[in-house]
Formats: sequence, C-alpha cells, structure tokens
Amino acid sequence: MGLMPDETFWSTMQVGKAYFELVDYLEADHFFELAHRLSPCTLEGMDIYSTVLYHLNEEMRLSYLAQELISVDRLSPQAWCAVGNCFALRKDHETALKNFQRAVQLDSRVAYAHTLCGHEYSALEDYENSVKFYRCALQVDERHYNAWYGLGVVYLRQEKFEFAEHHFRRAFQINPRSSVLMCYLGMALHALKRDEDALEMMEKAIFSDKKNPLPKYQKALILVGLQKYQEALDELERLREIAPHESSMYALMGKIYKQLNILDKAVFCFGVALDLKPPAADLAIIKSAMEKVHLPDELMEDDDL
Repeated sequence: MGLMPDETFWSTMQVGKAYFELVDYLEADHFFELAHRLSPCTLEGMDIYSTVLYHLNEEMRLSYLAQELISVDRLSPQAWCAVGNCFALRKDHETALKNFQRAVQLDSRVAYAHTLCGHEYSALEDYENSVKFYRCALQVDERHYNAWYGLGVVYLRQEKFEFAEHHFRRAFQINPRSSVLMCYLGMALHALKRDEDALEMMEKAIFSDKKNPLPKYQKALILVGLQKYQEALDELERLREIAPHESSMYALMGKIYKQLNILDKAVFCFGVALDLKPPAADLAIIKSAMEKVHLPDELMEDDDL
C-alpha cells in the first residue's frame, strides 16, 4: 500500500528540512517545491521553504510563494515569514522585521518567526533586541539551533568570544552536520587563540561541504596567524577554484606575499582585490596595504587585513 497524500507531503518536506540543515539549499528547494505541489494549501514548513528561496536569491519565486501563502491563510505565521523574507532579500530590514513581528503576534509558538526577527535586528546592529528574540525562540524550542547560532554571531561581533563559542557549540551539538556551524565554531576558537582546535574544526567544515568557500578562507587566515604561509597559500589556491571572485581572498594572498617579500605578487594580488569591488570597509585597508608594499614590515599595521 502506498503513502497517503498527506504522508507523502510530510515525508517529502522532512527530506527538504534535512537538506536545509545541511545548508544544501538546491536539494532543499527541490524537495520543498515538490511538497508544496503535493499539498498547496498546507502551510507547515513553508516558512523554512521561503528561507531556502531567500538563500538562493530566487526573488520572483519567493514573491510568488508569499502571495500564494497569504491567499491560503493571511493569518498564518508562515505566510508572514515568507513576506518578511521577500523584504529581507531586498535588504529592506525594517519592513522585513515588521512582517516577522506580525508572524510572532499571530502565533508566538513558532520558534522560527522569533529567530527571523533576531536575524533582522542583528542586520540592523540592534543587538539588544536581537538577543531578546533569539532567547524567545529558545523558550519556545530549546533545540532550535538557528537561534543558538544567531546568538553566537551577535557575541562574535561584540567580541565576547567565550559566549560566542558556547552558543555555536550548542548549535553544533543539535545540528552536527552543518559546515556553517563548524566554520563559525572554528572562528570563535580562533578568536580565543585555540588555533589547533580551530584548524581541526575548519578541516571538518571543509570535508563536510567542499563547495562552501568560508571554511577554506578561515583556515588560511588561521595558518597566516601561525606563520604557515605556504600552507595558507595552498589553501587559498584551492579556494580560488571554487570562488574565483572573492576580493578578501586576493587581499589575504597579497598580505602573505608581502610577508614572504615577494613584492610583485603582493602588488598584483592587492590590485586584483581592488578590481573585484570589495566592500567599502575593506577598500581603504587594501589600498593602504598596496601603497605600503615597498615599506619594511615594521612600518605596516600588521593586523589590518
């Protein structure tokens, strides 16, 4: 006997959620879309589906999903989470927040709606409210790893590294297969000067998701701190194969070549980093490093990059 339609929906959505937790958004999208087609009027899990589309930059499909969910039930928190994600994708954090807050007001037992509020407050650098909403999410569901991760990110930005490590570890214990959580836990360990543990965590992150560029970059950063320059360059070369347009990668290469006194390569790498239109905060640092390439090390601010 085959599965009943609602059982098929439920099992398909669970597969989608599993891929979401692995940060494999393409596979997650495939299964969520299938589940949604099987049962267009079922709202459960559609808040997570909207986040998958957000991560894939699928603005049209996300907008269409939000409209569909609103027409099914405009008093469902999932529908307003989807609307919020539409605005979050457009970087309109204030409007996104209003929609996520509406989701919380409609049903305060949806942990994910609290977390999405936390993410938007974090994007607006309102860390006090961000922490408050992540804590609300954990009161609803203490195993909601996204909220533990959100708190870790806030503490990392505030340079409260012990707190950051604790919260990333809690998230990692709940979802031990996510390369993103491994990477952020590694970053907190590196900030705590526990470089061997940090390197081990980055290795795990790289192994668990070969396509994620972040742990490769972070591993190279740790190796530079340990003055293992050739190993760092090898890692950055591997990173270049999967993410050839990252300005921060070339800036770090430039810094390494400067340390190794291979100045023509340093200048070249800083130049490529500038051509790749780095964020405004990095632009001045890279320009300054490029101008100082021919100065002896003691005249350079070493920690800028």
